[in-house]
Amino acid sequence: MSVYVPRNLTELNILDSVAEDVGGGWLSCFPENFASLEILNFAGLNSNSEVSFDDLERLVCQCNSLRVLKVNESITLDQLQRLLVQAPQLVELGTGSFVQELTLRQYEEIETAFSNCKNLQILSGVWEAASLYLPVLYGACAGLTFLNLSEAPIQSGDFVKLLFHCPNLRRLWVVDTVEDKGLEAVGYSCPLLEELRVFPADPYDTHHRDGVTELGLLAVSHGCRRLHYVLYFCRRMTNAAVATVVQNCPNFTHFRLCIMNPGQPDYLTNEPMDEAFGAVVKTCTELKRLSVTGLLTDLTFDYIGKYAKNLETFSVAFAGRTDRGMQCILEGCPKLRKLEIRDCPFGNSALLSGRDKYEMMRSLWMSACNITVKGCRQLASEMPRLNVEVIREDGSDENQADKVYVYRSVAGPRKDAPPFVLTL
Repeated sequence: MSVYVPRNLTELNILDSVAEDVGGGWLSCFPENFASLEILNFAGLNSNSEVSFDDLERLVCQCNSLRVLKVNESITLDQLQRLLVQAPQLVELGTGSFVQELTLRQYEEIETAFSNCKNLQILSGVWEAASLYLPVLYGACAGLTFLNLSEAPIQSGDFVKLLFHCPNLRRLWVVDTVEDKGLEAVGYSCPLLEELRVFPADPYDTHHRDGVTELGLLAVSHGCRRLHYVLYFCRRMTNAAVATVVQNCPNFTHFRLCIMNPGQPDYLTNEPMDEAFGAVVKTCTELKRLSVTGLLTDLTFDYIGKYAKNLETFSVAFAGRTDRGMQCILEGCPKLRKLEIRDCPFGNSALLSGRDKYEMMRSLWMSACNITVKGCRQLASEMPRLNVEVIREDGSDENQADKVYVYRSVAGPRKDAPPFVLTL
């Protein structure tokens, strides 16, 4: 295999690659005297993709200016130890798999290698983390500002122990296996935290009883008053809890709450979640991104249109009752750039109410709403500078617009649309 590698290449990022597997020797394409690489990221390579460790080790050894190294799951703990010995200067590290049987000597060596990474600020990966080996990370945690455990469903007890060594975190991504107990530890261990993302271990498990609740988010808000970004997947929430969270942290710019049971009300009062999001938009005046879920009436959209004057991106699913809801957003949010709507009852009149707004926006996406192809054609004819696309699904009603994508482009309609995309 012959591949040209620029002599002064400083960054190689392979993100979520779907490229054809080129075999494990792709790293051998770098010349023997190559030393300019500063960022090497192949975490997006499928774990089944071969990587020649000898070539990787040689490359890491040669590149003394390497600051970022993110490997995929195929790299084992003992291999990672050898890489860290060659590159203790790393600022960002994405580890490989944490499932491996280690001897006592190997454990001590990897623990020492992590402890010698004095400049490490960002840590990710930790795939399939075994609790037995998580302590090897402790020595590298003091300087971390971003800990990404979104690929590591760590249990609450192990997470609490790890978090104790991370006092300087600004950003934290976790899976909901940490539960409320883990988030309570975030509240008292991470006073500098600015961003929290909690992902579901299994979003399709409707019988899932664990995970996180309003109690975890409340605990974080009490201890992390600098918090301004939250993405929170949970199965229950209350109006009062959300109101308290934004009172504690009024500087939210991104508030993305996903209650995974569609149409879920306040589980204590059985009331709609209108007042929760009303509190968000009334309190957080610098809000730029908002995602709403749960049982919502048009009152939520009234609140957003009235108070969210800096909102740029809005996402909603399984909510609203009439077209008035969508109209409130389009009429009341002057800085809106991106609107994403899924499984809502909005119809043609709601779609057409945004005629004059869409040209100032980046895009509108609607799926599983009450939009027809006729309504989309009317929008396209009245606003010829907009690109209006209807994405059809097999076996669907030919008059119904299953998915609608509206966007502006100086290049006009795209020429590479697949057959199931109807360009109007």
